[in-house]
Amino acid sequence: MSSIDTRAPFFPNSKTSRTDVNQAKALQRNSFERTQELEGRTAKDAKVSIPETIKDFSRIKRAVDAAPEIDNSAKVADLKARIQAGTYSVDYDALADKLLSSEY
Repeated sequence: MSSIDTRAPFFPNSKTSRTDVNQAKALQRNSFERTQELEGRTAKDAKVSIPETIKDFSRIKRAVDAAPEIDNSAKVADLKARIQAGTYSVDYDALADKLLSSEY
């Protein structure tokens, strides 16, 4: 017969259940002073700062998610058809004005 105890720890007379009880008695909570000391030492390392740009992005994302969806499929289909037919012409002045207004 083997000297290894293969019984699960939930059996009352197993060696492992007895050692678990002894270990549990040995483990105690920290005193109030020790808890305060540990919290004081770790408080400065546990702080997280989120940059303002990330907060702004989060606000913008929430606003976009709350906005109704816009269906531009008809406009896109019209532009595709005009480009393939060769009838689409670019208004270069309007394009340049739009680029300049968005850059400056």
